[in-house]
Amino acid sequence: MRRHICQPRNDWRERVADVGLTYHSHDDGPYWDESACYEFSAAEVDVLERAGNTLHRLCLQAAEAVVENEWWMRLGIPATAVPEILGSWERDDFSIYGRFDLAFSPGQEPKLLEYNADTPTALVEAAVAQWFWLQDIEPAADQFNSIHERLIEAWRSCTGRTVFFSSIKEHPEDQQTVLYLRDTCEQAGAETRGVFVEDIGWDERRQSFVDLDLQAIDYCFKLYPWEWMWHEEFAPQLALGKTRFIEPAWKMLLSSKGLLPILWELFPNHPNLLPAFDHAEPLGHSYVRKPRLSREGANVSWIQNGVALEETAGDYGEEGHVYQALAPIPEFEGHRPILGLWVVDHEAAGLGIREDTRRITGNFSRFVPHLIR
Repeated sequence: MRRHICQPRNDWRERVADVGLTYHSHDDGPYWDESACYEFSAAEVDVLERAGNTLHRLCLQAAEAVVENEWWMRLGIPATAVPEILGSWERDDFSIYGRFDLAFSPGQEPKLLEYNADTPTALVEAAVAQWFWLQDIEPAADQFNSIHERLIEAWRSCTGRTVFFSSIKEHPEDQQTVLYLRDTCEQAGAETRGVFVEDIGWDERRQSFVDLDLQAIDYCFKLYPWEWMWHEEFAPQLALGKTRFIEPAWKMLLSSKGLLPILWELFPNHPNLLPAFDHAEPLGHSYVRKPRLSREGANVSWIQNGVALEETAGDYGEEGHVYQALAPIPEFEGHRPILGLWVVDHEAAGLGIREDTRRITGNFSRFVPHLIR
């Protein structure tokens, strides 16, 4: 694993926007950053792929333990959500994707930081933008990236159905992510419709969610966290379980950071896990404190030798926190990469990298492409 300085394409903004990455920059600079890239060996990719498949399997086993032991509070799951989660789990409702965030140093096993199993983003960047970058910059090289093809193949199970695709209004990243996923679903042969979360209604007579045209929503991909959905006015209708959502309700078992202590409890000293607990004492004076439910690195504290070296703001934490050992994140001239390993239809499918000079990856941390020589 090496970091290289690269020459950005002269028209890189137009090129990434043309393939759907319209949110490539923010007020403080570029979000998509092709002034650098990471190079991996084929052997390292094998290690990452194996770790992704292993971790997904461990997470499913941990989810089973949550169900059997009724550890809902450890995950911050409200009691009102439990019946729908159980129904979804027993039906084995269809799941399309997820993303592990990993710390990976050359010569070491990848370490799980968290599992973004419900509403992961940075998908257009990983699946599309970095692939076209590779074709322009070094077409003879390879990339750990079969995300696009795997998505299309996974959606084939939905052919013959109408799948609705939903996100909130006025959020370009979420809208582009949903638009891309909708396109892969259509390429698989399924019919699709779009509806914003704010425009989903309830038809009392039919006992069904509907769009603005009163079309019944039987299947719906929603880029909207389950923990938010259970606080909406339509939460009682969710409990009826008539609409099959993607990601399904059972993904709440994997998307909470409360799963991290459970994983360590069930699989202590596993090479792909970091020690994690529901309280700080076992870790002494150095650890990372994370809310059980949070997004984009909000409300995270990096504590080292009793001192908070970094903390992020946000509105999360009421549901409690978990405590994880400090991760061995490598530094490349001050840049710290976090590897996002994508899982599609239960199998590792590709890699996206976010880097920052800070220890805690946040919403504005840069996306940097990669290649394999």
